[in-house]
Amino acid sequence: RFVPERMVPFSFPLSKCALWDPVPMGDVIGAHVTYYRNPKLSLLEKTLRLAYRHAKQSEKKSLSCFLLGTLALSEDGEGVILTIDRFDPGREV
Repeated sequence: RFVPERMVPFSFPLSKCALWDPVPMGDVIGAHVTYYRNPKLSLLEKTLRLAYRHAKQSEKKSLSCFLLGTLALSEDGEGVILTIDRFDPGREV
């Protein structure tokens, strides 16, 4: 769903040399993944169980971790599928 209130323009950091003209050209377009595609999230049960077990065993209220996966187009080309298939507990240091 396109929500223009949540959309914020992005900008590049200042530099001494620019490879392109930074002046905006043309109409504004939405660059949000759900603007043109129907998203679908797929999470492997094994990954979810591993993350749950790690969170239960941790003594901290807040912990850092990573859920890793792949992003692909659906077979009909109309949707985007995010498949999360790996869990990385990260490092304490």
